[in-house]
Order: sequence, then structure tokens, then C-alpha cells
Amino acid sequence: GNLTSLSSSFSHLPSSLVVGNGHSLPDTATGSTTLSPHDFRLNDILVSPNVVTSLISVRKFTKDNSCSIEFYPCGFLVKDLRTRRVLMISVSHGDLYPFVGNKPAPASALLAATSSDLWHRRLGHPGAHTFSSLAKHFPHDCNKAPHSPCNACQLGRQPRLPFPSSFSKIYAPFDLIHCDLWTSPVVSFSGFQYYLVVLDDFTHFSWTFPLRNKSDTSTVLQRFFTFVHTQFNVIIKSMQCDNGGEFINSSLRTFFSSNGIAYRFSCPHTSPQNGNAERMIRTTNDVMRTLLLQANLTPPFWVEDLHTATYLLNRRPSRVIAPHTPHYLLYGIPPTYDHLRVFGCLCFPNQYATMANKLAPRSSRYVFLGYALEHKGYRCFDLATRRVIVSRHVIFDETIFPYTSHTQDHTPSMSTTNPHAILQPSS
Repeated sequence: GNLTSLSSSFSHLPSSLVVGNGHSLPDTATGSTTLSPHDFRLNDILVSPNVVTSLISVRKFTKDNSCSIEFYPCGFLVKDLRTRRVLMISVSHGDLYPFVGNKPAPASALLAATSSDLWHRRLGHPGAHTFSSLAKHFPHDCNKAPHSPCNACQLGRQPRLPFPSSFSKIYAPFDLIHCDLWTSPVVSFSGFQYYLVVLDDFTHFSWTFPLRNKSDTSTVLQRFFTFVHTQFNVIIKSMQCDNGGEFINSSLRTFFSSNGIAYRFSCPHTSPQNGNAERMIRTTNDVMRTLLLQANLTPPFWVEDLHTATYLLNRRPSRVIAPHTPHYLLYGIPPTYDHLRVFGCLCFPNQYATMANKLAPRSSRYVFLGYALEHKGYRCFDLATRRVIVSRHVIFDETIFPYTSHTQDHTPSMSTTNPHAILQPSS
């Protein structure tokens, strides 16, 4: 940054300093300054006319401002040391990490920006087009200003060129579903390594199923077809998938033939033919990655993250079906949003029923891990016992994300996630 334009207090005490090559450079003043608009303090500054670029000591800066700095190839983040809240984002386009502040926003825009930022996080970091489509559901202040740049979005999303459009036309739910399998680079705490995504072509409603083995795909798909028949009184007509062994097997072929279900496979090494499922996995993974970064959670939490991402995507409009949501097209009623909270934030579930005695605390610190669909409650991770509980009575602090590297000493005792629980999304 250019320190000459900042509010400062310097004393003119001529001396010299020794640089890395052993040469001495004169310094003409020493003092302190404030970096606007963030109010970061810079103490013990030396001013040298022969140094054309201002350099900041990372250790001194983090110590003076009680913060941490996370470096990435694309830039760096400055975070509050206690709350882990992002204080500043800087994007680097060269070989150095520039410390460039943003222009201060007018005070009148602060409330609106805060409100929209909060809803942006609650909804799983949607894009600007999706967010604006949902603006009518939020408080009036949230409609006035778009959300400010989000560090989790910058780090979690990597856009690629679109697949070619398909010209097939579908006229009803479950006329055609798309399926694909994704392999996680990390085994979850519950032992899952894969997830199966099922996407309805007409409504764009998606279901995701964590799997321990690829061979479980056949069983899960057959149960899903039974679920659709029971819940919606319709038989799935056709299925599009790739030519992986988990889809091309005698068990599924027999099941499809006996139920009159047509199925088609993409050509070998031609993934764009299964483009809808490919894009759904990409979109789901973008949301998952962003939520994990936001919450400071480790990759083994990806199953909890997956359920939350799927839950949110079904309640967000997409360009293909805009202005509707998948939930509305499938169930005929609009989704509600007042129960949404920021994934990974600090929460305090009521534990009155399990108190050891009447003087024991009624709650403790937990991490919010998503929505318990089978209970219509919230899933909360206990930082002390490292177990997950489900509660309806929960107080949230959506500005603090308590799961940090200091809490990763042991593997959490996660309750085994039912891979079929996502079949019944709450409205």
C-alpha cells in the first residue's frame, strides 16, 4: 500500500537500516499509521526514501492487530483471531501480495450490505442472478444493495466453459432422470467415499446419496424408483447415465426391463452426453466447497456438507427453470426460508431434557451442521464431546465459526448418516 496517503503520526529521527544484501539505507522518520478503511494499525514504521515499495512484516502486523493471514495462490485473507471473521480480501495478479484496501462504503449502505451478506451465506452462496430472484422473500433492506464480495465464493468457485445444450424436451416430472457418481478424495467421518446424484430433468430437483462402495449404486437406485412410485404415484420412464460399471450391470438391467424403464448410456469418454448430471455435480461441489471454506471445517465433514448443499439448491431458482425453484415445480408450493441459518456457525441447542441436575448448564457450544430432514430440526456438533445431536430449540450466532484447527485433535464420533434420509426433503 501507499503509506503516504494514510493517517499517520511520524517523528523525524534520521538513522539507517541494513537490508538483506548488507547495504545500509537511510531512514528519515519512524512512527505509526492506520490503514483505512479497515483501521489496521501499523506500528514502528521506518520511512526510507530509497525504498520505492512499502513492505509490511506479516508477524508484526498479525501481532499488532490480533488477526491471522491465510495465503493462497490467488491472494490472501485477513481474519479476526477470535471470531475467524474475514476482515479483508486481497487478490494478487503478480508475484507479490499487494495490501490494497477497499474504498469505505457509505454508512447508509452498511445495514443493507450486512443483511444481504447474511442471507447470501444462509442460502449457500448463490450467484448474483439466483440471489436477486429470491430478493422478494427477504427484508426490505436486503433488496436495496447486492451482497459484498465473498471470500468463500472467490476461493470455492472455479467456472468452466458450458456444455452444449440438449434439444430434448420433457413435459412432466420423472419422464427422465439423470444419474452420476462422484468419488470424494477424502473418506467421511461416517466412512463414505462416494455420492450418487439423481436429477429430475423437468423440475431440476436433485437427490444425493452418500455411498461407501460403488456397488451400492444399484440397490440405492432401485429403492429410489420405489420411493418415487410410492410418494408421487408415477413410474420413472427413462434414465440417462454414463457407461460406468455401477450402472451397467445385470441387476439394474433386470430391474429396468421388468418395470418397463428405458435407459441410455453416454458413449465412452464422452461425458458431455451426460451433461445435466455432470453440471449438477459441479454445482453441488461448488456449494460444498464454499460452505466448508466458510465454516473452517475439514474435508471429512463433506457428507454433512453435501446434505446441506442439496437442501439449499432445491430451494434456489436456476436459470433453466427461472423464476421457479425445483421445490416449487415438484411439490407445487413455494419453499420457506425463515428457518435457514449459516452452515458451520456457532449454535446453542437447548439441553434441558438431558441436564445432569437443575444447576447444570442448559446448553454449550456447538457447530451447526445442517438440517435434520427426518426430524425437522437442526443437526448440531458438540465441540466438547465431538458428537452430533438433533434439536429443534437452537440459538445461533451466525457471525462466529468456532471449528478451527485447534479442535481437530480427534476424529468426531459422527452418527452414521442414513444414505436414504435425503429422500424426504422438508418443505
